[in-house]
Amino acid sequence: MKRGGHISSYYPIFLGLSGKRCVVVGGGQVALRKVRALLEHEAEVKVISPELCPELVQMAEKKIILVVPRGYNDGDLEGVFVAIAATDDGKINRKVADEARQRGVLVNVVDKPEHSDFIVPSYLRRGALTITVSTAGKSPALARKIRTRLEKSFGTEYASLALMICEIRSDLKRQGVKVNGDTWQEAIDLDVLTQMLRAGQNERAKATLFTNLERLRRVKI
Repeated sequence: MKRGGHISSYYPIFLGLSGKRCVVVGGGQVALRKVRALLEHEAEVKVISPELCPELVQMAEKKIILVVPRGYNDGDLEGVFVAIAATDDGKINRKVADEARQRGVLVNVVDKPEHSDFIVPSYLRRGALTITVSTAGKSPALARKIRTRLEKSFGTEYASLALMICEIRSDLKRQGVKVNGDTWQEAIDLDVLTQMLRAGQNERAKATLFTNLERLRRVKI
């Protein structure tokens, strides 16, 4: 969408999809990728398509997804939180987008950001840590290339680090100890902590972070 001659940027946001009803219109490989991503985030997924790729058929047989084996009809988005139009028919995709807007449903039309409320960035996950890359729909290939490069730099130790920091924050909160954001930034020595975690020295890493926090708190008192 353009405003004042400029292409508007996207507002980064993470949606909680657990237990939410999401509809994917389409039954091919593109739809399959969208379904897998929704399931990864614990959504309740319904697929509407007269034809399904073998993987979606298997998911339906295992009752992982609900399938409506026909074309898209008006009213299919009633009670839906997120809709994804992933057919190879532009008219059907636009019809899905139109109904979504009428009903206040968030919609993504594959490869048509101008008809979408949101786009899905390329992302990688390491436990609770999620890193996303987006080119505002201009070059998904570039976003994927950058994400692939980042995957080499962010290993499973970052999942352990995120969990460890969460545990320490909870411990400090129970003790009534307040630590501001700047102190956390100084205390989290990524190179040192991730090296310890890669070596399996979890307790040592936790003790090091505790020590860093305590030292910085004393300096600032």
